[in-house]
Amino acid sequence: MSLLRSYSRPKVFGLVVVVALVLGAVLGFVAKQAQLSWLGTTLETIGTIFANLLQVTVLPLVFTAIVLGITSLRGLGGARTAARLGGKTVLWFATTSFIAVLIGIVVGKIINPGTGVSLKPDSATVQKLASRDQGSWLDLVNNLIPSNLFEAFADGEILQVVVISLAVGLAAYSLGDRAEPFVRFNKVVFDLVQKVLSWIIKLAPIGVLGLIGHAFATYGDKFVRPLLSLIVAVYIGTLLVLFVVYPLLLKFVGKVSPALFFRKAWTAIQFAFVSRSSGATLPLARQTAVNLGVDPGYASFAVPLGTTTKMDGCAAVYPAVASIFIANLFGIHLGFGDYVLIVVVAVFGAIATAGVTGWFTMLTLTLSTLNLPPEVIATGIAVIYGIDPILDMMRTATNVTGQIAIPTWIARTENLLDDEVLHSHTPPPLLDSEEREPVPA
Repeated sequence: MSLLRSYSRPKVFGLVVVVALVLGAVLGFVAKQAQLSWLGTTLETIGTIFANLLQVTVLPLVFTAIVLGITSLRGLGGARTAARLGGKTVLWFATTSFIAVLIGIVVGKIINPGTGVSLKPDSATVQKLASRDQGSWLDLVNNLIPSNLFEAFADGEILQVVVISLAVGLAAYSLGDRAEPFVRFNKVVFDLVQKVLSWIIKLAPIGVLGLIGHAFATYGDKFVRPLLSLIVAVYIGTLLVLFVVYPLLLKFVGKVSPALFFRKAWTAIQFAFVSRSSGATLPLARQTAVNLGVDPGYASFAVPLGTTTKMDGCAAVYPAVASIFIANLFGIHLGFGDYVLIVVVAVFGAIATAGVTGWFTMLTLTLSTLNLPPEVIATGIAVIYGIDPILDMMRTATNVTGQIAIPTWIARTENLLDDEVLHSHTPPPLLDSEEREPVPA
C-alpha cells in the first residue's frame, strides 16, 4: 500500500500532520532561542520548496479542470440546463459568502482582536509589502483580460487564466463533437497534473513542518502571544461556517446527513488544511463530491469554479476579522458604513481571491475600499504576515469544505444527487484517470 493511500486514511493522516506541526514548532522555537540561523534557513527552504511545488501545478490544473467542467455539462440536458445550474451555483456562492462575512464581523466585534497590541514590524517587511500591487476594483477589471495568451500563464496571472479557461470551455461546449480531440487532450493533461500532485501530497507533512518551523524561527513568542486574539477570532469564525452554516444547509436544503458528509469529505478537508491550497486540493475535492453522489458532470464544473471563486475563509471571514484587527491596531474607528463595504467586497469581490496569494489581494481590496492609508495597510499586513500560515490552514479548509458542500446540496435540488452512491461505503473510481484505484471516502 502506497504512502499516499496511507495518508488518505483520516487517522493516519491526522497523526502525521500533528507530529509535523509539533516538530516544526519545536524546531523553529529552538532555532529562535538558540540563534541557529542555519536551522531557520533550512526550515524556510523546506517550506518554500513545498509551496513552490504546489504553485507549479495550480495553473494547468485550473485551466484543464474548468474546460473539462464546462464541456461535461453537455450531458446534463442542454445549454438551458447548464445556464440554470451555473446561475444557481453562483447565487449560492454569493449567499454563503454573505452569511460568512456577517459571522466574521460579529465574531470580530465580540473578540475585538488587536486591542492593546502594539507591534513594530521590521522596515524590510513593510517596504516589501508596500511595494506590492494592492487590490482595487479598477485593477481587478483591468487585469481580467490578458494582453497576451501565453503571458498570462508565464506570469502566473491566475485570474486571467480563469477568464481564458471559461472562454475556451464555452467555445469547446458550443463546437460539440468537433472539439472532442481538444477535450481529450485536456483530460490527459488533467490526469498528468493529478499524478504529479499525488507525489507532492506525500511531502505534505515535511512541507508543513518547514512552513510552521520558519514562522516560529522568525517570530518566536511574537508568533503566538500578541496575535492570539486574531488567531482565535479567525478560527472561531471559520469553524462556525464550517460546522454550523454548512451542516444546516446540507441538512435542510440538501437533505444530506452532515455526519455522512464530513466522513466522506474529511480527507480533502485535512489535505486542504495542510497544503493551504484550494488549487492543490482540487482533484481530491472534485472526487469527493462524486463520492457524495454528485453527478460527475456537474461536479467537474462546480468544484473547479468554486476553487477559483468560492472562498468563505479567505474572502469573507478573514478580511472582516483582519480589518477589525488592523483598525484596532491603529486606533481607527469603523462605522456602520464601513461594515457594509466589507460585506459588499466579500460578496462581489471573491473572484479576486483566486490563486495561492489570494488572501493578500482580498485583504488589501477590503482595506482599500475602507479608504485606509497605504502605510496603515502595509504595516497592518506586515504585522500579521508571520502568522499567516497558521491562519491560512483554517481558511483553506473552510474554503474547500464550501467548494464541496455547495455543489452537493445544489445537486439535490436539481435531482443530480445519487443516494445510492451517497450512502455507499465503496467510492466510485477516479474521474478521468487511467489509474482506477478508488479514492478512500
